Amino acid sequence: MAGRRPSAPPPRDEVRDADWYARELTSEGHVDVAFIDVDMTEAVNVGSVFEDCMFRGVRFNVSTHTNAAFLRCTFSGCSFFDATFTGSKLVGSTFTRCSFSSTKVEGGDWSFVSLEDADLRTASFTDVRMREVDLGGVRADGAVLRNVDLSGASLRATSFVGADLRGSDLSTIDPSAVELRGAIVTWEQAAQIATALGLDVRPE
Repeated sequence: MAGRRPSAPPPRDEVRDADWYARELTSEGHVDVAFIDVDMTEAVNVGSVFEDCMFRGVRFNVSTHTNAAFLRCTFSGCSFFDATFTGSKLVGSTFTRCSFSSTKVEGGDWSFVSLEDADLRTASFTDVRMREVDLGGVRADGAVLRNVDLSGASLRATSFVGADLRGSDLSTIDPSAVELRGAIVTWEQAAQIATALGLDVRPE
């Protein structure tokens, strides 16, 4: 009909103060949903997909997420104590004021994720794709980031003191802007870092 305005988008769905303790989430799909103060402690998530969702004050403690996806989601004030992500995608998601005590990530794709200023000191990332991830201001002292693709990562004022970085792509690291004291690296990575410092590394 001429002159008719397009329909307004439907309101965002909201799940508030829900008890999802130990809930089994199998191949579920959620789009543009706000999860507020939801208890997902010990939830078992297998293959579920969350797109453009907001999580605020959600407790993911001791939850497991296998082949799941959180695409372009925002997490604010959430707790991931002892949570495990296996082969999951979190591409384009943003974390603000979240806690990651003993969080474990194995495989999967965390590219274009923002973890700015996060405390990852007891977290573990293994065999994870984290291209162009924002780790600015992150505290990862003693953390494990092994075989992680950090190509194009933002690493301004990031602290990796004592972290295990073996096998990870450190090509974008500026040693003058990142704290690497005591970090565990391979000989190849050490040569790469030395070259970034302007040293001329040669065999004997």
